[in-house]
Amino acid sequence: MSTPPDMDMYCVMGHPVAHSRSPWIHQRFAQLTGQTLTYERRLVALDGFADALRSFAASGGRGCNITVPFKLQAAQLATQCSERVQLAGAANTLRFIDGTVWADNTDGLGLVADITRNAGFGLAGRDVLLIGAGGAAAGALGPLLAAGARRIAVANRTLERAQALVQAHSAIAALQKTELLALATQGLEADLAINRGFDDSFDIVINASASSLAGDAVPVPASVLRAGSLAYDMMYGPAAQGFLDWASAHGAQARDGLGMLVEQAAEAFALWRGVRPPGAQVLAELRALMAAGG
Repeated sequence: MSTPPDMDMYCVMGHPVAHSRSPWIHQRFAQLTGQTLTYERRLVALDGFADALRSFAASGGRGCNITVPFKLQAAQLATQCSERVQLAGAANTLRFIDGTVWADNTDGLGLVADITRNAGFGLAGRDVLLIGAGGAAAGALGPLLAAGARRIAVANRTLERAQALVQAHSAIAALQKTELLALATQGLEADLAINRGFDDSFDIVINASASSLAGDAVPVPASVLRAGSLAYDMMYGPAAQGFLDWASAHGAQARDGLGMLVEQAAEAFALWRGVRPPGAQVLAELRALMAAGG
């Protein structure tokens, strides 16, 4: 079915992409805000991202969301980018404007919005453990710092990657007066409690690692959780269940990343259309749809 010539076109590009909820989310945003647009999934060959991007822009595409594994390439191909992209080295939102490609990263904004607005858990003055140092963690760290956390520890299996991520954000951390440190997940408990002399528990524990996707065990000890801590997995659906069960079993508030998905989409939609959609309403509708098997 062809798209009407006056219809603005958007899409999500990834590999795989069939599972993406983004088309439903953005079409619902459009309905609720009175916007007229189309939004589709585009499966992109692993070696064909640059060509797919050019083709979509040439066909009149106005913007697109980028998911795995193309977020790093999206940042590299952009002609202009936000400070968030510069820090993270990855982009999940592109706009095509007069032959230019503008890149932004709304993942961390969506995470912070879901934690603070939807979960009602303030970040200012809190101690945060961010597990992982890949693209997901890189997109989250800047907005977490901007939200005013007191201390953020980045824990990763490979300490060097955590150190590189911390170093890239050291200036922002200093500006925010946030204590920012890098740790290895192996021996984390001893490193926090003994070697560094820090409290070994946190108000908020965020899993940005690939452990849930891979079906692996939670890569940190339960001692990182305080009573009533928020334990947040960026994944949602069955992939997140192991982490959520672990968190609940140890007295934490468990939350999956579905709200992050909706809120990062809301940020992208606002960038594209200049109007902010009701993220909390759409999140509630999506949870109900998924619970009903939709």
